[in-house]
Amino acid sequence: MADGKPWFRVKRHGYGAGPPCSWEGWAVVALYIGLLLASAVLYGKAHPRLVGAFVVLMTLVVMLVARWKSDAPWRWREGEDD
Repeated sequence: MADGKPWFRVKRHGYGAGPPCSWEGWAVVALYIGLLLASAVLYGKAHPRLVGAFVVLMTLVVMLVARWKSDAPWRWREGEDD
């Protein structure tokens, strides 16, 4: 994990991060949802491919932030306690 407290907790089952565990993580998720909704409303009908590319890009950014600010390294987990 990067410096400071984690923004996301890793999943107990599977791979990746679960829901946010701090206000910073929730702010990232809220910003992500807000940007996706705004792009769909503003450009959805006129430029659907552009909106689709934006969704993919923003999803990758959120995944990178979640990985960077998680409380443990991402790996496959089968419910064991870490």
